[in-house]
Amino acid sequence: MTLAELFRQKRPVLLGIDISASHVKLLELSEHEQRFRVEAFAVETLPPNSVVEKTITDVETVGETIRRAVRRSGTKIRDAAVSVPVSSVISKVIQMPAALSEDELSTQIELEADQYIPYPLEEVALDFEVLGHNDANPDLVDILLVACRSENVDARVAALELGGLVPRVVDVESFALENAFMLISSQLPNSGFEHTIGVVDIGMNITTLFVLDDQQMIYTRETVFGEQQLIDEIQRRYGLDFEEAKLARENDDLPDSYVPEVLEPFKEAVAQQISRSLQFFYSSSRYSQLDHLVLSGEATHIEGLEETVSKYLDLPTSIANPFTSMTLAPKVSAPALAADAANLLVECGLALRSFD
Repeated sequence: MTLAELFRQKRPVLLGIDISASHVKLLELSEHEQRFRVEAFAVETLPPNSVVEKTITDVETVGETIRRAVRRSGTKIRDAAVSVPVSSVISKVIQMPAALSEDELSTQIELEADQYIPYPLEEVALDFEVLGHNDANPDLVDILLVACRSENVDARVAALELGGLVPRVVDVESFALENAFMLISSQLPNSGFEHTIGVVDIGMNITTLFVLDDQQMIYTRETVFGEQQLIDEIQRRYGLDFEEAKLARENDDLPDSYVPEVLEPFKEAVAQQISRSLQFFYSSSRYSQLDHLVLSGEATHIEGLEETVSKYLDLPTSIANPFTSMTLAPKVSAPALAADAANLLVECGLALRSFD
């Protein structure tokens, strides 16, 4: 099955499934009286090294973890949407004659794709979307061409199938986040319109900066940095193994020296990493400042992180919560969802594909 086929197959209800380095996260949404409702969600921990820098290295383990997440959530839905990381995708806007039909566009793009894709085409999954007429020449249309190594798609498809799910949509992480942006826009100045907003997702091993201008995605950048650095330092400082360090952090069962000597320096390191990513963005664009920064991902549970980042960057900063305007099904635990809310932006964007 190709990426294009997966992109275009849509079903009324889709589970949003996100596979990160440390967790499988599942979300089911429905729509009632023009409001979204959370029908089910689950977060299941992955064993270490099952996913390395967003590449699945143990499909069987990830599949079994997906199966546990489905079981824990209680969902009856089996159709799913999943995303591939930005780093595995090549996207480019190209121009084609406006008179071509979609089938003709597809044929023409396949014939010319090797001009844009630096991999053998038999190793690549392709898809495209017509963006509209070209501003400079109305006889042409702008086409968003998206390509991903087939192995990245295949691994996610295989993991979903092992987990008892049917893959219907393979999205790109940045597109899913852009799709979910409307859920947090009410918490931003002017709902993000005519503003430049940064969203920083801090995962276990990868931190990703997304920048949206006027609610449109304009920039992404991944760096190898995440909560793993904090756990590594806990291990080193207190002589613990990985599981012991992770459990001690989660249970707040660490010596008094932990906060000033380990946690505060890590929070500063997060702020520094974000600052570096922003400098790359500023240096490669016409922008010199964001209007607001939103933090998402696994590290957002760290108390005071928002304040540290805001002070370091001198930038208004908030924690993402895409569920503030949603209702919850009776079986959904409000405290559990609130605890994971900032870590479920991509899942929201994927689950929203049900309503495209």
